[in-house]
Amino acid sequence: MPAALRPSHQVAAERRPPRWVAWVPVLLVVLDLVFEAVVPGAVAAGFLLIALPVVVAFSHGPTATAAATVGTIALQLVLAERAGHLGEQHHVWVYLSTLLAGITGTALSWQRIRQGRTLRRARTVAETLQRTVLRPVPERAGGLRVAGLYRPAQAEVLIGGDLYEVCDTRFGARVLLGDVRGKGLGAVRTVADVLGAFRATAHDTADLVELAEQLDRAVLRDAAGWGDEELFVTAVLLQYRPGEGRAELVNRGHVAPLLLSDHTIAEVSCPFELPLGLGDLRAGAPRSEPAAVPLPPGHTLLLFTDGVSEARDATGAFYPLASRLAGLGTTAPDRLVSFLARDVDAYAGLLADDLAVLALTPA
Repeated sequence: MPAALRPSHQVAAERRPPRWVAWVPVLLVVLDLVFEAVVPGAVAAGFLLIALPVVVAFSHGPTATAAATVGTIALQLVLAERAGHLGEQHHVWVYLSTLLAGITGTALSWQRIRQGRTLRRARTVAETLQRTVLRPVPERAGGLRVAGLYRPAQAEVLIGGDLYEVCDTRFGARVLLGDVRGKGLGAVRTVADVLGAFRATAHDTADLVELAEQLDRAVLRDAAGWGDEELFVTAVLLQYRPGEGRAELVNRGHVAPLLLSDHTIAEVSCPFELPLGLGDLRAGAPRSEPAAVPLPPGHTLLLFTDGVSEARDATGAFYPLASRLAGLGTTAPDRLVSFLARDVDAYAGLLADDLAVLALTPA
């Protein structure tokens, strides 16, 4: 599962108040009783307790808030009786103020819980829809072992402007990894459109270059439909047939993948075409052919977006991907991805851009 796609119960846990909030009412009561013990007996410290019901409402439900209100007024009465001021007018106003705070706190607590349930339901629906758009990476597809990592720059969303898909088709395994220009909901919309177009054509289009051109036309239609003349998507498309010992690669303006073996890490050389959505700028140019990339057992292709290669440390230096992987001593996809998940965070801290990684090796 992409690292960004967290279960609903984890999201709900993140939205609960911190544990220390539940102890604030207890601290307030203890503080009030300490004041009651140290100040002269003619002064009742129960005034501090007026805010108690509202404080309880931050971390407890309506029933607990109402019970806290009754208990608070009872404690105020005891403290006022001890000081001999039970029926004095300013104490009566304290009781009434506490009752009003209790009513308000109970209503706020009910509204907080109701709103939390609504948000959780909305989040669950959003998670379901977004997982439909960006599916979990399969462990195996068309003779490949696969591992993936996906992290949007905005932690509160599940999908950013990066995209990936791995399909097992009659032409072999087909892989797409890309990066949409722009951010926000517009980029997510384009991600959904491109992935939909890829899933619809990857199983029926025999030629990998033709598949890329169909995606190019899909992005052009999306740009025209939304009036965005600057919309484009950088992408890498890959095809692998078991037993051939090689993969075919089409690069549409994307950062070049890396090929890892036990002893070397090399950038994959292939024709660099215009990004998806800009194909009309090369009208009349000769048709390019996919690059053939050797992929024997023990070798791994690493596809990634610039959220990895352009991650920066505190000094502004880019993440040195090849040199960091060189010391890892493995080409296993799952270990590569796990390492990058930790190491990019340690190097750059908070992400400034979305991040997507696919590691592929013959099964």
